[in-house]
Amino acid sequence: MRDGQRERSVFLGLLPWPERVHMARALRTETVGGLVLLAAAVVALVWANTPWSEAYEDLRDAHFGIPALGLDLSVGHWTADGLLTVFFLVAGIELKRELVVGELRTPATAALPVVAALCGMAIPAGVYLATVGLGGGSAQGWAVPMATDIAFALAVLAVLSTHLPSALRAFLLTLAVVDDLGAILVIALFFTNDLNPVALGGAAAGLIVFYVLQRLRVRGWWWYVPLGLVIWALMYNGGVHATVAGVAMGLILRTTREDGEEASPGERTEYLLRPVSAGVAVPLFALFAAGVSVSGEALGEVFTSPEPLGVVLGLVLGKTVGIFAGTYLAARFTRARLNPDLAWADVFALAVLAGIGFTVALLIGELAFTDPADVEHIKAAVLLGSLIAAAVAALLIKRRNGIYRRLWEAENRDEDADGIPDVYQRAARGGDGAAS
Repeated sequence: MRDGQRERSVFLGLLPWPERVHMARALRTETVGGLVLLAAAVVALVWANTPWSEAYEDLRDAHFGIPALGLDLSVGHWTADGLLTVFFLVAGIELKRELVVGELRTPATAALPVVAALCGMAIPAGVYLATVGLGGGSAQGWAVPMATDIAFALAVLAVLSTHLPSALRAFLLTLAVVDDLGAILVIALFFTNDLNPVALGGAAAGLIVFYVLQRLRVRGWWWYVPLGLVIWALMYNGGVHATVAGVAMGLILRTTREDGEEASPGERTEYLLRPVSAGVAVPLFALFAAGVSVSGEALGEVFTSPEPLGVVLGLVLGKTVGIFAGTYLAARFTRARLNPDLAWADVFALAVLAGIGFTVALLIGELAFTDPADVEHIKAAVLLGSLIAAAVAALLIKRRNGIYRRLWEAENRDEDADGIPDVYQRAARGGDGAAS
């Protein structure tokens, strides 16, 4: 009993085997999606800074849809309001799973990642507000540097060919899940306009029907896909950002298995939609959101205007200080001890990496500012801040990669070739529950 308690108090220790399997599958998909995301961002930047930039703008601003239903949107808005709903649906499922069976299911295990994530959202916002306050700028972009882009961060790790231990990757994923919840709450509470009570009431009724179908264990995509589209359309017409509908449905989906089930509804939905989210939805959003001018004048605005400067400082400094300080203080007050094979320098490197705030930061930037010129400057700041965070994190992580390689090899060694690493079998024999 004492050994089990002591093992559970280890921060960034060996993950339980079921958690390790789930994390590996999710991170593998997100990593591939992150590489596609990087490619889409590069294409957007190159395209928007060539003689064919007008074609890019014409395609991004082209409208189509169903005007009678209030859904006549530009291509850029379809990707932001439509495709990103899939991204937030997957995020909602992941959050529900974390709350039910993952790291967030008990206060003891949730304390560290939740405190770290909250500090990693509050401090960047504070840095932004301090910067614009000193520079006489606008406070409306305070939420832009709050979110971490897990796919972009994992893509950086993949490009670096690092051997980051699974516990560090899992901690980064959990931080991003809590970040996503914070981002969607900010969007829902602070970036709503022209509320339509009738449409919002219809969306709420649709979510209730969705919940009842789940409670009654009704199966079949033909029930949920049409209902989900109706909820999404009503949420959009209700004046609340339509991505909120995705998170709401994700949180409603059941993520625990019942007798005879090979996978819960949440698991099945996540399995089907995560590749779509990571490989299609987010990259297409990036393609039409990341196309900004990178001229000397535009880059100069990033460092001379308070709003974009606040975004850069929020991502690079605010995220690092917030996540590292929050993690360190939470560990001290919860009496958790850091895995002896790692050092606080590893947590610091992870905090720097979390300063990559690409996808959700771009989305909030578009919502926070109405002037197209301001939006372009904020987007440039997000791109530059994320690039700086990625470069600094790369230096810190590569410096420790020899240690990570040794830990990764020990963590994945399977001498009896039974598909389960030896370290989990030793842990099971030792009775610490890591393989359960």
